Amino acid sequence: MIVRVAGWSAGHPWRALALWLVFVAACVAAGGVSGTRQAVAADFQVGEAGRASAIAAAGGVAMPRVERVLIRPAGEGELGAARAAAEDVAGRMRGLPEVAVVDAPAVSADRTALLVSVTLRGDERAARAALPTVLAQTEAARASHPGARIEQAGDASVSHGVETQVGRDVLRAEAITLPITVIVLVLFFGSVLAAAVPVLLALSSVAAAVGLYALASYLLPDAGGVVTSVILMMGLAVGIDYSLFYLGRVREERAAAGGALDHRAAVRAAAATSGRAIAVSGGAVVVSVAGLYLADDVIFSSIATGTIIVVAAAVVSSLTALPALLATLGPRIDSSRLAFLARRGLRREGRGRSRLLAAALGRPVLTLVLSTAALAGLAAPVLAAELRAEGIETFPRAIPAVASYREVIARFPGQAGHHLVAVRTTDPGGPAAALTDLARRASADPAVGVAGPATTAVSARGDMAVLRLPIRHLANSEAGEQSLRRLRTDLAPAALGGLNGVDYAVGGTVAANLDYVEHELRRLAWVFGFGLLLTTVVMAAAFRSVLVGVVSSVLNVLSASAAVGALVLAVQLGGLGTAGVVTARIPLFVFAVLIGLSMDYHVFVVSRIREAALHGLPAADAVRAGVRASARVVTGAAVIMVSVFAAFLFGHVLEMLELGFSLAFGVLLDAVVVRVLLLPSVLTLLGRTRWWPSSWTPRAQARAQTREWPGPL
Repeated sequence: MIVRVAGWSAGHPWRALALWLVFVAACVAAGGVSGTRQAVAADFQVGEAGRASAIAAAGGVAMPRVERVLIRPAGEGELGAARAAAEDVAGRMRGLPEVAVVDAPAVSADRTALLVSVTLRGDERAARAALPTVLAQTEAARASHPGARIEQAGDASVSHGVETQVGRDVLRAEAITLPITVIVLVLFFGSVLAAAVPVLLALSSVAAAVGLYALASYLLPDAGGVVTSVILMMGLAVGIDYSLFYLGRVREERAAAGGALDHRAAVRAAAATSGRAIAVSGGAVVVSVAGLYLADDVIFSSIATGTIIVVAAAVVSSLTALPALLATLGPRIDSSRLAFLARRGLRREGRGRSRLLAAALGRPVLTLVLSTAALAGLAAPVLAAELRAEGIETFPRAIPAVASYREVIARFPGQAGHHLVAVRTTDPGGPAAALTDLARRASADPAVGVAGPATTAVSARGDMAVLRLPIRHLANSEAGEQSLRRLRTDLAPAALGGLNGVDYAVGGTVAANLDYVEHELRRLAWVFGFGLLLTTVVMAAAFRSVLVGVVSSVLNVLSASAAVGALVLAVQLGGLGTAGVVTARIPLFVFAVLIGLSMDYHVFVVSRIREAALHGLPAADAVRAGVRASARVVTGAAVIMVSVFAAFLFGHVLEMLELGFSLAFGVLLDAVVVRVLLLPSVLTLLGRTRWWPSSWTPRAQARAQTREWPGPL
């Protein structure tokens, strides 16, 4: 089918290109019209903290959304100018229909700052919608009071600030990645035109995927911020790689035929080899990333959906639009005065790679032992990883709302975090009295660290109530976790356990972070196992070999584990970022994505080894020929993919920085250590048994040998 589709595209290039452009335009238009459905707070809830929020929401007593305006004197001195500014801020906010309550200005303990708390109406979506209006009033007050420093911070403003910073980081990554990618492709192909084709196709796949993702968000809501970045990152990486594999094979087929093969025939020949490898590789990435749905997390569901869509779009463009482009451009794609660059790059690159490959084939046991030990050593720090959820402590101070929030916490410790106890019971009037008792116990217990007056809200029917306990501990701190455990283990059971038909849960900022990390750790085995099993099945089915499937998965898991271990070392010992912790989502996402991405190279290399074996080469010679034939393309693809991921190291948001590092390092390990050392040594030791249980039929060998082996021997 792949050959037929490529053949039709090459035979009707203008129709194929028109269909692809219409498809991309339709996706972009549909996504623009529909917009993206954003996830709400309820979609993010996990664990006991999520249950507490659900109880509160069901009773109509959920905690309101609060924005905080911090006012300080512009210089050293009294609060005079700051007081006038605070009264002005409060008056402006009270006049807004989006605002429910404005508290009187509070004075900090050191009497250096004032705080105006603004409670917004409605849920999280309403708070997001109201944020520009509230920020505008804060900005107007700032302009009217030059003698005061006025800053705004709150959950909505911090979220908006982080999303804005992620957008800036993505633009910076694009500005770094695209020039590097074009330079690498020009060096690889020696042709500006040939270099432009993969980039344009990848960008068109990304555009189509963004539009389709907007439509998909009405089935699975968008978690916001990071997903578009992931679509761009993955789309550029796999889209350029697939075009590189295909275009490189077209050139190889023509070179093997001494130029006697025209471009359309070469496109069809490449479809039967590289085209098939692209389809298998795309399928492996899709099934691996699909394991993220098992995380039962709206963020991972969003990322999985976006990644699957963009990979599928890249596969389709590589098997339809790319053959059409190559057939249309014909010999012009090779016309260049820069061809000497490609030849020089090939010679320089080949010497180092040939030495490594010779070592792997000449001493396979030693190579296997040393390479495995090195990767296992890199993977070992995974066991000592300190995982934390993203929060105010991990967000960069370069975001104004984050810096302001930290200033608020420094001067008003009661704003640092809170515990939320939600109760549902059949005991009439019971919740309010029991929560009052719990508030008294907690305030008297120094381990809890209550930092201000507790507040209680009761449902209209009196069967549900919530207690909010402000604490002086940050959400990600060890002291905060100890405070939470004290409340959950001792105080809450003692105060609430005697109620009739009671159902209660302890949540809040500390609980949300702690429960999220525990949730990710519990789900890691499911996602890991799913990706491992499905990629094994895909590889075994593609190559009709159980051993190839098992070897592929084991090697990919080893390199992915080493990448996460290297991240732990870089963060906790090397100072990558400023928080000193690995964000909780990174290991799970990196395992799922790297196992899938590793299949890009693995499928391509094993395909060439299998092709060489079908041509009748002995086992060791087939490995050598297959690795040599694929190595240059694999190296070029790896350089591009590493540059795409590494560009995110220049950003500010910790999660994107850690993601870029781990994916870039993982791809580098995979391309150098696994594909040049580990895989050749393992396949050499297995010999012909590596294809078990399949065997070459005379018909298959005859079909392969109807033409010369196109690669180097």
